[in-house]
Amino acid sequence: MQTTIQFLGGAGTVTGSKYLLQAGDTRVLVDCGLFQGFKQLRLRNWARLPVTPSTIDAVVLTHAHIDHSGYLPKLVHDGFRGPIFATDATRDLCDILLPDAAHLQEKDAEFANRHGFSKHRPALPLYTRADADAALELFETVHFGDRQEIAGPFAARFDPAGHILGAAIVTMTAGNRRIVFSGDLGRYDSATMLDPTPIRRADWLLVESTYGDRRHDTADPEDVLASAINRAAARGGTVVIPSFAVGRAQTLMYHLRQLKDSRRIPDLPVFLDSPMSIDASELFCHNHRVHKLTAAQARAACSVARYVQDPEESKALDANPMPKVIISASGMATGGRVLHHIKHYAPDPRNMILFAGFQAGGTRGAAMTAGADSVKIHGQYIPIRAEVDNLQMFSAHADADEIMTWLRGFEQPPQEIFVVHGEPAAADTLRHRIAEELGWNCHVPEHGETATLS
Repeated sequence: MQTTIQFLGGAGTVTGSKYLLQAGDTRVLVDCGLFQGFKQLRLRNWARLPVTPSTIDAVVLTHAHIDHSGYLPKLVHDGFRGPIFATDATRDLCDILLPDAAHLQEKDAEFANRHGFSKHRPALPLYTRADADAALELFETVHFGDRQEIAGPFAARFDPAGHILGAAIVTMTAGNRRIVFSGDLGRYDSATMLDPTPIRRADWLLVESTYGDRRHDTADPEDVLASAINRAAARGGTVVIPSFAVGRAQTLMYHLRQLKDSRRIPDLPVFLDSPMSIDASELFCHNHRVHKLTAAQARAACSVARYVQDPEESKALDANPMPKVIISASGMATGGRVLHHIKHYAPDPRNMILFAGFQAGGTRGAAMTAGADSVKIHGQYIPIRAEVDNLQMFSAHADADEIMTWLRGFEQPPQEIFVVHGEPAAADTLRHRIAEELGWNCHVPEHGETATLS
């Protein structure tokens, strides 16, 4: 039976991951991500999929990040009714992330209508909380290492990828065909997360390339974090850390706890100002079997910060001149409470905006880390006079060397490797390196391309 794969997202970009497998009349979508970043990418979220959602038999998720799961409510809104297979922790995280994403969609539309800066009359959300709730009802959980029948000839096995809680490398099988999806590979020797699982065999492989053209800084992350916080504290400034709610916030709190306990930074108050980050942190504490920390270590890390749930308390942080550390979502400054903190703190050179990971093109984070003098927030331009830095050694993604280390774990070359989930330069650099160093057959697919797995 002929099997094909169509690249509906995560090709030529780091967002919107969607890969449609088809064998006969059976269709399975691996990942169902939202496009983020440049406007021309975000517009794809509103475009009709080239496949009718009601004809998709199942969805398989590698992990919960919005660029891999955030289109699910729209898929359900448009008619998908099949099962969504994911690990337990991925399902639990989606229970946090998808309603929050829907809430942001609704709030952004409401704000645009109230202030009249949308070109659409009225501005509508891409999907609603009801759509997110409907998507969550379709989840079926799978344990790491178990074989799961998916639909038709397709079955799947999930193995730990590191990266974040529940993240998986997914091996899809159809008859004697084995198709491996790396998902987002984590780091080796992370302070908090497991190493990515070695995979021994694949006929076809989709490998991410977020950092396919870069190596992470090898400096000790606690040294660099301490230096940044001490610089801002010496100026009497506040450090605002736009952080991914899942994974990054918890890792940052772990390192802040280590630094405070060793008295390498002043005893500044730390605030975790993101209900989603708070929920993810509680989940982190209760899922110590799928990360490196003990339950006691995880609880100690999370206790370094005061949780800020109430919007009025969040606003009070900006009114209080006391130097402090504020960790707030989102990690690329694309939405959420962190935008209000950036509006308040970025114009003052005493303060610091401290990013902690990859910034996709077209995001405010990418603009700020590239040295932008101002960024547009809520319809107005905000001057950036605060110090801006990006601690990329805190990234949860494997760098180019770590990806190559993982690839060398295969016992024989896959028939073909598709290099996905990377900006064009990163994907092509990794393609070239795999071809040169391993001699494997590599291809960087284009958005919308279909390949036959024969």
